[in-house]
Amino acid sequence: MKPTVAAIFDIDGTLLDSNDAHARAFEQAFKEAGKPYPYTEIRHLIGMGGDKLIPTLSGIKEDSPVGKQIAERKKVIFFSEFLPTLKPFPKAKELIQTLEKQDIKIGIATSAKEVELKKFLKIIGIDKLPDARVSADEVKNSKPDPDVIQAALSKLGTPPDQTLMIGDTPYDIEAALKVGVKTIAFRSGGHWTDKDLSGAIAIYDSPMDLLSKLMESPFACKQKDHDK
Repeated sequence: MKPTVAAIFDIDGTLLDSNDAHARAFEQAFKEAGKPYPYTEIRHLIGMGGDKLIPTLSGIKEDSPVGKQIAERKKVIFFSEFLPTLKPFPKAKELIQTLEKQDIKIGIATSAKEVELKKFLKIIGIDKLPDARVSADEVKNSKPDPDVIQAALSKLGTPPDQTLMIGDTPYDIEAALKVGVKTIAFRSGGHWTDKDLSGAIAIYDSPMDLLSKLMESPFACKQKDHDK
């Protein structure tokens, strides 16, 4: 097995405890638009970008007048009511820093917009760390399409078979596999079972769990080489 030289991280539900907040914001935005949907239906789709979630849930195109209204209202609700309360998962920053010290390049690939991504990175405390970052604004299609993963690979300049994706949803796994990148999954995003995440090569509870088990993880080969 070739050593891992890069790690591409999702943000929401992976490094930042924000999935429920996104779902609640969408729930309220749909309700205000006269299109109420149960929270559980929305929560199941978190991990996709709005360009996928809105039409998948409702059949409404994101670029239609109603779709734009829902997307804009969701953003306002999320920023005003939920963003100030968000916290990173324990040891998220430390995990990134530890991998970086092992000479592993760090990428970020998210379905979030750039304005959200900037704030998320600051909340986690890693706004200066990633070697490459890609938001939904930079690509045509969000996850589960592979556009953000492919863009991150291009920016990092690393081969797919020596790069790992770290995410929390089946959409991360599906997107990464489409470009030949294997995934480590976290349960921290909530909602998903291990069966749902079975396409990953390893599953951990959270950033803290992976950090505590790094020597037995898919990163172990690189770690051992560094320690020689």
